Amino acid sequence: MFSITVRDHVMVAHSFRGEVFGPAQRLHGATFVVDATFRRPDLDPDGIVVDIGLATRALGDVLAELNYRNLDDDPEFAGVNTSTEFLAKVVADRLAERVHAGELGPNARGLAGLVVTLRESHVAWGSYERPL
Repeated sequence: MFSITVRDHVMVAHSFRGEVFGPAQRLHGATFVVDATFRRPDLDPDGIVVDIGLATRALGDVLAELNYRNLDDDPEFAGVNTSTEFLAKVVADRLAERVHAGELGPNARGLAGLVVTLRESHVAWGSYERPL
């Protein structure tokens, strides 16, 4: 399986419900380094996994929808703990929509899968993997 990864970052504010979250139940900020890894079993006719420029732009556009936002105020996330793992799925699903819409080029339709990883720090991160 071939893969290519592009990277960006996002800064959000949010809070969590539940004793398991301790002090994170209060409103706090989080900065995530975000990696999006695109996978396919064979290279496309151009000899690549996906156009890096288009993949980078798509990731940036998806993250711009979340950047500098208080996720607690977003009706889409009402009643949801916007954990690292949950946000990885949100980003992956939004990227998948862009792949299917052709925003990463016509050959991107041959992608087999996508992994999105949100890194909270150098010692903690969460990922979500999905087929395309």
